Amino acid sequence: MVFNSVVFLFCFLPLSLLVYYIAPGRAKNLVLLAESLIFYCWTGITFLPLIVCLILFNYIWGLLTSVLGTKLRGFMPLVAVLVNLGVLVYFKYANFLIDTLNQITNFGIATLKIGDVLPLGISYYIFKIISYEVDVYTSKVKAERNLLTFSCYVLFFPQLIVGPIVKYRDMADQLHKTKGRCTLPQIEHGVELFVFGLAKKVILADSIGALWTDIIGNGGIGLANVSTPLAWLGIIAYSLQLYFDFAGYSEMSNGLAAMLGFDCPINFDLPYISGSITEFWRRWHISLSSWFRDYIYIPLGGNRKGKARQLLNMLLVWAATGIWHGASWNFICWGLYYFVLLTVEKLFLLKYLKKGRVWPHLYTLFFVVLGWGIFTANQPGAPLALLMRKLFVFQGGISPVYYLRNYGVLLILGCICSSAFPRWLWQKISRCTPLKLFLFAVLIIMCIAYVVAATNATALYANF
Repeated sequence: MVFNSVVFLFCFLPLSLLVYYIAPGRAKNLVLLAESLIFYCWTGITFLPLIVCLILFNYIWGLLTSVLGTKLRGFMPLVAVLVNLGVLVYFKYANFLIDTLNQITNFGIATLKIGDVLPLGISYYIFKIISYEVDVYTSKVKAERNLLTFSCYVLFFPQLIVGPIVKYRDMADQLHKTKGRCTLPQIEHGVELFVFGLAKKVILADSIGALWTDIIGNGGIGLANVSTPLAWLGIIAYSLQLYFDFAGYSEMSNGLAAMLGFDCPINFDLPYISGSITEFWRRWHISLSSWFRDYIYIPLGGNRKGKARQLLNMLLVWAATGIWHGASWNFICWGLYYFVLLTVEKLFLLKYLKKGRVWPHLYTLFFVVLGWGIFTANQPGAPLALLMRKLFVFQGGISPVYYLRNYGVLLILGCICSSAFPRWLWQKISRCTPLKLFLFAVLIIMCIAYVVAATNATALYANF
């Protein structure tokens, strides 16, 4: 079930909110867990035993870690890593590792019969669990003694599809709150966030993304047949699609969480207005960046042990960031690509970028868009070598004029909506309540029209 489906918007969401709101305070977590289980199992119960076992294991692990004190505590993290990361590696990377080993050694090891579909949200809830384990082990939080509460944290349905990766310490107090969890201002804010996120997904992301699909999708014109200008136009469209798709889902997630009484940190903060790659990664997928900072970069020593060690730590973090996105070499290359860019900025370029006005933004956009070209190279119709030739060796082919005529308005709208202008405009509009309500109602009607007419496309980041 996806957030932009008719079933979710007109059946699951209103019924789940109604039951959740009328439930007494102490029963809200029970209702929330039941709704999360229904959401998780909507397309099947194949992986239900997996997540149940993980919840039970990590719940017991937390209790044992808090009870043992210094006894065997060094052993406990090893057990947690082997179990949790072992599950993630098995489902997400096992066949990739086997294929790579076969190519290097010609061992001919048979691939595992895992299936093409990953367990829903496994990349996100495993990282949530690991953050809980580390925080318990380092005594930043106390182990959760209520199995129901811990299960709600892991299975929290607004965050199952594409996160964000919210730490247990940021949700613990709200999960234990039995009175006054849902306030009217919070619900209003949640509705606003959800509708804006839905608009980004169904009006902008899906519409703009059709340009890139027209080029590389089944029945498309084919990347080999496009001209260099059209190749750049296509990859720009993909960059906008990816942003509005992921940012839209993150806003819908936080909006749902707010409607349920939870305040979650933002996951995107206008990344395309950044003046450096360093700033871009402070604004893009903030929950993932902060996770790698808190649980890999800082524990490895961060920037406290000299420049060489800092660069090694960055290399490990960005290799892990690339691998997290998928079992494919293009994702690893994409992670290392950002390691190189961030290293160059850290060593000498950043001080010049801070002094500039226009050129730092153009520099950032160029390398970010180019990075998305590497990122998308795992798609069958967009091999990296061909895409790079199309982008940097001027070639003739199908002209971009037809696509500019069809998608030009959407591309301009996408560029405007990825800037700070809509946020500023909405703040001005919000001063006039009748106008705000009218425009908000129009936006809701437009979203419904797009949802009904669309095919309920899932989030791009649900695949990672």
